Amino acid sequence: MYTGFDSFFKRAIGEALDPYPYQVSLSGRDWPDLLGIPTGLGKTASVVLAWLFKRFHSDERTPRRLVYCLPMRVLVEQTAQNARQWITSLKEHGVYDAGKEPTVHVLMGGDLDSSWDMFPEHDQILIGTQDQLLSRALNRGYSMSRYRWPVHFGLMNNDCLWVMDEVQLMGDALATTAQLQAFRDFFKTAYPVRSIWMSATLKKDWLDTVDFSSALDSLETLSLTDEDKKQPAVKQRISASKPIQKAPCQSTDLRKLVDLTLKEHHPGTRTLVVTNTVKRAQALFNELQKKKPSADLVLIHSRFRPGDRKKAMDELLKTPGGEGTICVCTQAIEAGVDVSASVLITELGPWASLIQRFGRCNRDGLEQDARIFWVDIDLDKKGACAPYEAEELARSRQILEKLKDAQPGSLPGLEENPQYLQVIRKKDLVDLFDTTPDLAGMDIDASRFIRDSDEQSLQVFWRLLDENGPKPDEPPPAREELCSVSIGSIASASDLRKWRWDHLEKNWVRVWRNAELFPGAVLFLDVKDGGYSSTLGWTGDKKDLPEVLSKPDKVSEGYDDDFITISTWQSLSDHTEAVVAELKDLIEVLNLSDVKMKEALILAAQWHDCGKAHKIFQEGVTRYAEPPPYNQLWGKTSSSSVSYSRKGFRHELASGLAMMQNNLPDLAVYLVAAHHGKVRLSIRSLPTETRPDQDVRHARGVWDGDVLPEADLGNGVVMPETILDLSVMELGHGKSGSSWLERMIKLRDDPHLGPFRLAYLEALLRIADWRASMNQGSKNE
Repeated sequence: MYTGFDSFFKRAIGEALDPYPYQVSLSGRDWPDLLGIPTGLGKTASVVLAWLFKRFHSDERTPRRLVYCLPMRVLVEQTAQNARQWITSLKEHGVYDAGKEPTVHVLMGGDLDSSWDMFPEHDQILIGTQDQLLSRALNRGYSMSRYRWPVHFGLMNNDCLWVMDEVQLMGDALATTAQLQAFRDFFKTAYPVRSIWMSATLKKDWLDTVDFSSALDSLETLSLTDEDKKQPAVKQRISASKPIQKAPCQSTDLRKLVDLTLKEHHPGTRTLVVTNTVKRAQALFNELQKKKPSADLVLIHSRFRPGDRKKAMDELLKTPGGEGTICVCTQAIEAGVDVSASVLITELGPWASLIQRFGRCNRDGLEQDARIFWVDIDLDKKGACAPYEAEELARSRQILEKLKDAQPGSLPGLEENPQYLQVIRKKDLVDLFDTTPDLAGMDIDASRFIRDSDEQSLQVFWRLLDENGPKPDEPPPAREELCSVSIGSIASASDLRKWRWDHLEKNWVRVWRNAELFPGAVLFLDVKDGGYSSTLGWTGDKKDLPEVLSKPDKVSEGYDDDFITISTWQSLSDHTEAVVAELKDLIEVLNLSDVKMKEALILAAQWHDCGKAHKIFQEGVTRYAEPPPYNQLWGKTSSSSVSYSRKGFRHELASGLAMMQNNLPDLAVYLVAAHHGKVRLSIRSLPTETRPDQDVRHARGVWDGDVLPEADLGNGVVMPETILDLSVMELGHGKSGSSWLERMIKLRDDPHLGPFRLAYLEALLRIADWRASMNQGSKNE
């Protein structure tokens, strides 16, 4: 066992490197709130390795999950690769036993690494973009099943250390992270959640939001100490010479910009050219290609499929060959990418962004002939400033006109605080707890709190289709198929055919209106319609036909699908006992201390599938497969599919109603009803479900007066014959007491529960059910 951080650090990074004093300090103190460290001095390594070190030594102040939030997709893979390499190295040095090491999971487009949510008791590092991580923290997870939203909401807001890196690029999402921390402190969580904000240009006042402002005075900042600044490597970096001058051309003069790039590039070195938009980067890259330079050309931006993006990043990060490398890129290069250039040519940008770009030139201070050129922009020309405002570019220009060297230690600081346009409030968070779409099938939108409106994007994937479009059994996309595209570029392509998955219709439906385009959406495109080049990324040009990639074998989930029921034949009582056992084990490992929460969870596990005694369920699971010759109620089937005679039938609603009829506590009732993510705060009938002939209350395939027979629920618990009463659908106080909605809202608003703890309990029951089903041989949920 290695007890000192120095040796731990060396075994992760390499014996030749010593940790900086601030890194050693971070490993031995309570977590700071802000980490203000200049570019290139190991912020990522300091946080990740300090978290690993503290978790290795069972530090109770350090949560089980490290959530590493980055503003851009292009930064995620490199951060994940580094974290995995450090953990592998620690494992090889005997720090971790086989299978006991923390795991690293990437959350971007697609359900990559979706298994992380099965193991809330494990030490995990979750690395993703602000889109993927914050959408989950707001109960609107992008690029995932909507029915899994509450699980991620519960896990992301409990037992986590959130790290926001390069916060100057986050826009309104920075305010969201501050507000979320304030909400967790206000509503309380089952396990502690901390937040750390990191940047070379960070100011405490950036976190001055309506609910977090009272915490500002108590925030602790960790920055370089005098001892750090005496270190030769630190001195070399913060005093690195970077002469800067105005380029002899403007951003619209592509040919002159090409000439400048080729003139200033030297063989054997790396040159970076940074533009403010993808379109300009692609155009400049095309012009450079026409010149056929001997240097390797690379294009980096956020509109590539993962495989093509990785190829480009690998090309950028490798040591330049004899003729060197010229990389044209967008803001994607500003932060988190450990790369250094001899020459940096950058368009005018906000001062915070320019500081980050300057950090990519002569990063280690070893270049003898490093230089920076800034390219002016006509601020009066329509659209030229996009995606920024003319005022902030004008302020940067004033600074640049006086600047002779971009040496990190002498750069002017940031004078103004960001002006947030969208700041999430408590009421918004409480409203987002409900995942039931409205009568028009629309959800409360969280995207305005996640990314500024002019940067919002969705994802597309391509397959070969016939004239009728995708079939219902077309599987959802694999991560490798997905390409992030701005909503504006999709909306402007009026003749582009596109489809989205409809969870009620259980089919891919045509998207006709731009109103159906929203952040995080996933659209199915026909490869014959083009729009993508492996070299340029998303272009929208019909002539650019993408390669069709292999597709996964899983299917998209519809509302009345019940994938977790498909397993091997298992009685209701046996399955229930397995879930109860899994949950008890999970509670013990997590050391859940609240007695009422534990009792509610175990009671919910014991009753969670009592609704499967319903004749509709029993008929459905035996419709396509002959069960073993035993006279019992079934909880699992070996059939490859389950089909109910009532469309939209949900056994968990029947379970919740039966518990209510048997006077069991509302908390257990809620947890049972919500254990597939499809019945939660409210219940109402759906337009697609089977309706009874008579005017009878009905919802989710359950009809008023339905009878559940007596059922053995295992562990000596027997449910008596129960008549289901749907009067709780009605608002107000009925014959069964308060309405369903009133009871569930009371739980959500209970100061001893609140939205975060309630969702966490919801997640634990679902995880126990998944594990029991998985151990029995179930497919996916």
